[in-house]
Amino acid sequence: KPMSDVLRNGWLKDISARFFAGLFMCVSATMIVMAGLHFYQGFAPDKDFVSAVIKAVNDLFIALATYELAMGIFKEYRHNQEDDLFMSIRRTVTRFVSVVVIALVLEGLIMIIKYSQLDLAGNLFYPVAVVVAASLLLMSLGLFLRWSRDV
Repeated sequence: KPMSDVLRNGWLKDISARFFAGLFMCVSATMIVMAGLHFYQGFAPDKDFVSAVIKAVNDLFIALATYELAMGIFKEYRHNQEDDLFMSIRRTVTRFVSVVVIALVLEGLIMIIKYSQLDLAGNLFYPVAVVVAASLLLMSLGLFLRWSRDV
C-alpha cells in the first residue's frame, strides 16, 4: 500500500526524471568540453587539424543527442505533463532519432574517407554498414511517423 501511494503521488517519478535528465545534461556538457579540447588540440604542430575538427564535430553530435535525450526524459516524466503526451513523445523520438541518424551518417562517411586514404578498401564494408543502418533507422522513423499520424 505505501508503495502505491508513492507512485500515485508522482514525486518519485519527478525526482527520477530530474536525476536522469540532469545526468544526461552533465554528459552533454562534458562532451561539449571534450569537443573544445579536441578542436584546441588540432592546433598542435604534431596533430592533424582535420582529424581534430572531425573529432570535435563528432563530440558535438553526441552532445546534442544526449541533450535531446535529457530533454525528452524531463518532458515525458515531469509531474505536470502537457495535455497531449503522445504528441510530446512523438516529437521527442523524432528529434532524438534524427540526431542519432545524422551522427551515424557522419561517422560512416568519416570512416569511408579514412579507410580510402589509408588504402584499407577491404574494411569499407564496416562504414557502409553504418550508413545502411542509419538509412534503415531513418526509414523506420518515417514509418513510425506515418503510422502514428492519426493516433
